[in-house]
Amino acid sequence: MPAYFVTGTDTDAGKTLVTSGLLALARRRGLTTLGLKPVASGCEETAQGLRNADALALEAQTRPALPYATINPFAFAPAIAPHLAARRAGATPTLEALAEHARAPLVLDRDLTLLEGAGGWRVPLNDREDLSGLAVRLELPVILVVGLRLGAISHARLTCDAIRADGLRLAGWVGNLLDPGFASDDALYRDNLATLDATLDAPCLGVVPRLAAEGHEALAAAAAEHLVLPDVD
Repeated sequence: MPAYFVTGTDTDAGKTLVTSGLLALARRRGLTTLGLKPVASGCEETAQGLRNADALALEAQTRPALPYATINPFAFAPAIAPHLAARRAGATPTLEALAEHARAPLVLDRDLTLLEGAGGWRVPLNDREDLSGLAVRLELPVILVVGLRLGAISHARLTCDAIRADGLRLAGWVGNLLDPGFASDDALYRDNLATLDATLDAPCLGVVPRLAAEGHEALAAAAAEHLVLPDVD
């Protein structure tokens, strides 16, 4: 099973929930897993150094386990766009540096490897490069997490256009319900999902409802109930 780059229609679309859910589903089937968060902002200072909640969620679903620095090599404290967070830290992450860090774990040949991006497809990494360029350099197919709320269809289609314009394959999309009001009219909700399915021209890997679970492990397990694995199921 190849590696995939996971992106979203926007910040907080649910990339980590879906990524950890897919990894949890793979683990449930006895597969080896690897979740990578190459760059993360919004990290907290701990006794072990800066730690990011999203990266920790992926670390929890990585089996066999790997050091945190492998999961998240570039960590920044401010909860702002990665290029601005890096600038405040006096750092300038580059695509070459991120790719160099990613290549080593990628050759571990886990049954399922997911690299989670930050923000949406066009989020800057530095003044010259976008983080999406990492998927291009590594030639990874993309999984798109669609935050289900008003405007989701346009956001999803525009993101798919950008992914394909960059020469990458959309391996699938996942809907993640952000606004409960978006699903209050069941017939309209199903019509919205049907429109996404018809226009994104990629398999739907699941639709995740609002989940009542709490904590990384519980949320990943709950999300897994609503997902299928890419290029397999």
